[in-house]
Formats: sequence, C-alpha cells, structure tokens
Amino acid sequence: MSQSARQRSIHNPPPSGQPPTLRWAECEVQASADELIAFHHLFRSVFQRREQREWSELYLAGQLSNLERKTLEAIVTAFCRPDPNAMRGLQRFISQETWPAEALIRFLQERVAEWLGDPDGVVIVDGSGFPKQGPHSVGVARQYCGAVGKVTNCQEGVFAVYESRHGYAFLDERLYVHESWFGDELRSRWAECDLPEDLVFHTEPELALEMLQALVTRDQLPFRWVAFDAHFGEVPAFLDAVDALGKWYLSEVPSDTRVWERTPTVEPPGRGVLGRPRTKPRVSRSAPRPREMQELAAQLPRAAWSRHLIKEGSKGPLMADFAFLRVTAIRGGLPGPRVWAIFRRHRGRDPEFKFYLSNAPATCPRSEFIRLSGLRWPVETALEEAKGEVGLDQYETRSWVSWHHQMAHAFMAHLFLVHLCRVFKKKSGAHHCPSPATHRTGFGRRTRPSSRYSIHHHLSTKTQLRRVPFASPTPSAKRLIFTWASTDTEISE
Repeated sequence: MSQSARQRSIHNPPPSGQPPTLRWAECEVQASADELIAFHHLFRSVFQRREQREWSELYLAGQLSNLERKTLEAIVTAFCRPDPNAMRGLQRFISQETWPAEALIRFLQERVAEWLGDPDGVVIVDGSGFPKQGPHSVGVARQYCGAVGKVTNCQEGVFAVYESRHGYAFLDERLYVHESWFGDELRSRWAECDLPEDLVFHTEPELALEMLQALVTRDQLPFRWVAFDAHFGEVPAFLDAVDALGKWYLSEVPSDTRVWERTPTVEPPGRGVLGRPRTKPRVSRSAPRPREMQELAAQLPRAAWSRHLIKEGSKGPLMADFAFLRVTAIRGGLPGPRVWAIFRRHRGRDPEFKFYLSNAPATCPRSEFIRLSGLRWPVETALEEAKGEVGLDQYETRSWVSWHHQMAHAFMAHLFLVHLCRVFKKKSGAHHCPSPATHRTGFGRRTRPSSRYSIHHHLSTKTQLRRVPFASPTPSAKRLIFTWASTDTEISE
C-alpha cells in the first residue's frame, strides 16, 4: 500500500460517514475475498444458470463496495466501465422474474439458523419506509414513512429480523401495497408494475403474520420470542395469532390499552330482568371496570417498582424502573387471555413510560421481559446498516419483482458482513461485530391510517459493519479483487 493511499484511508471518511476503525493485514483482506466467493457459492442453487450467478456476483460486489450510490448504473460503471450490454444484463437480472426471491430468502434463513440460531432467539417484526418522488413505483402512496417521520409519498415494507446471543440478521420481507391500489382508479398501474393478478389487500400485521407462519412451518430457525412495537401490538387479533403459533410475544401497546386486574364474571345469554332475552354473553354489571395501562401505572405503589439494567450501551448502562402485573386482556368486550403487563419507567423531570403485554407463562423470569424491552435496536440497526452499507434503499426500479429481488439480495449482502464478523472473531478473537444503536430503546408507537394495521448476550459495542471495497472488470467471482486501498479500513504493513 502506497504512502499516499495510506494517508487517504486515514484522513478521508468512507461514504457511510463513519471513520475507519479496523486495521487489517493484507492476508485478512485476501481471506475476506475468499470468504465472499465461498459465501456466494452457498447460494448457487438459487441461480440455475451460469449468467444469473455471475450477475449476482457482480451485484453483490457492488452492494459491498465503497460506491456512494449502489444503483445499477453506478455498479456497472464502476465494475464494467460504461457497457450498454452489461447494463441491460444487470437490469434484467433485477427486474425480470428469472430467479425466485423466495428461494434466496429460504437459503438465507438456513444460513441464519446455522450461524446464529439459538433456542432463546427472538424474531422482531417492524415496518420501514422508502420515500419516492413519483406515483409509478409499485405500492407507492401517501402514507406514514418512518424514514422521514411523517406522512409522505413512499413505499412501505414489513421486515423480520432475527436476534440471538450470536448476532442479528434479516429473515424475510413483505411489500405493503396501499389500500388505494385496490381501487379501480389505480388498477391500470398493476400491469406496469407486474403486480400478481391474484394479489389481495393485506394490512401490515397480516403481512407480519404471514412471515411468522412461514418460519414456523419451515421449522428451520429456532426461536421462542416474537417482539414488535405498538403499531402491531394494538391489534388483538395479531397477538392471538402469534400465541396460536406457540410463540411468546413481548408487545409494546398504547398507553390507553385497557385490561382487567382480575378476570370479571361473565353472564351467559338468557332472559334478563326486563326487556328482551340476551343473545350474547356479557360482563357482569357488578364487575369492576377495565382500566387503562397508564392509569394502572400511576396507581402502582412505590414498592412495586424496581430498578434494572436493560443492557450495556456505548454511552454507559441503560437503566429503567420496572413493574409487573398479571392482568386479563379484553377481547370483544369480554375477558380474554391472562397475560403479563409490564411497565417501564425512565426517571427524570418528565418520566417516560413504556407499556408492554406478553403471553409468556406466569413462571417466566422477569429478567426476560427486561431483556426483551431493550431489543428495539437489532431491527433498527439492521435497517440502518442495510440502507447505509449495502444500498437496501438505493434502487431505481419500480416493479413488484424488482422490489423483492432488491430486498432479498441486500439481505444476502448484509448477511455476508455478519458472517465476515463471525469469521474474523473466531480467527483472531477480535470483536469485528455490529454494535447496537443504544440511543434507541423500547418499541415506539407510530400513528398511521387504521386500514394498514387492522386485521380479520449480545454483540460487541466497539465496531460497526463495514463496506467491502471491490474492483472487477467482469461479473465473475473468480476475478473479484479487493482494491482495499480505500476509505473503510487501514491495512497494516
């Protein structure tokens, strides 16, 4: 490595805006290139033709490169020089149904199970938006977009991320197609965006449930818990569906969620004292009224609260006060399941409260609820890393097929970085691992149109995932060469 290149790597920040923190020897750089080739070989059966495998290798190298933008044109220009044939070939690879994104997702889940699987694993579901300027991208509409924190023109995806004591990685995705697309006025866009003719409207919790049901049916990935924010937790049918899958959930719920402290008496249908006979059961009029979670929290005695460490963060330990109650949930105005109510309070001049419900058994250790209440960071960090490091949101295609191809391939690129961290950690004992976003905790409530969501231990805090700079004149893994005199790492002599 030349002196000038070494100086550039030290003084110029990478395109992600993060300063270089890793110092690798040349042998480690070459080992990383070998790992990439071996990693991609694991997915070879997804791409049945040789040219598909080569386009995938090229696109994966581009997603892991230090390019400022990971668009198709930028990748082709950087790796193949301006070549119209290469541009058309890569566009075909992403935009046409020449390989199944579902198959890539299944193979990816197998790798996650092999490398990160743990019986106490957690599947976290969440939504994420992709702002768009025009009306032509599939599923785009004016809706709440978490990326900008307001209602705007965007696409919305629902994502599943796996977390265990070994790390975290993407599992699956669904594109939320806004309800307006199922009206007659937008039906003409379906053919332009290659939407399946048999597609029906699904809310985000319904899409999340599809992913969870698929994971349980495949039975490849061990997990006990499912965690999600109030956007999903305020839908009782979603909570009951997760329970029916045999999984424990920890769900943040809105502060006005009502519960009974004790299960009330229910009067069966029958003749009343006055008027017509009742055709439905009802809660006894002498039963106490259900109470809101925030009301219960305000009336808890001081002795009910205890301070606990949620996790160690880069800015110090994250502490909060917790209280726990067994309560009865409401289902259709009647008593529902007996569940845990968890109250979390951050002290200060204006204490911040979070409220959770869980179907875990009464014998579940309270330390589990405390741990899971701090597990917002894996899904947020994974989305930030995928958008910032492998170009998850840097696509310019508009069709149904290309969106799913882009998401699945970006998941593969992110998983390679997770895998690379594991490899170097085993070989050197160094902690080249993703770190949690410690400034974000809990599951925040999002206010969105009701049609979207109504429904019929850890890793090192010292480093972050890094982009992998490549240079290759052709889309062949055998000729992928690290140029590693870039901005992401320093190479020692």
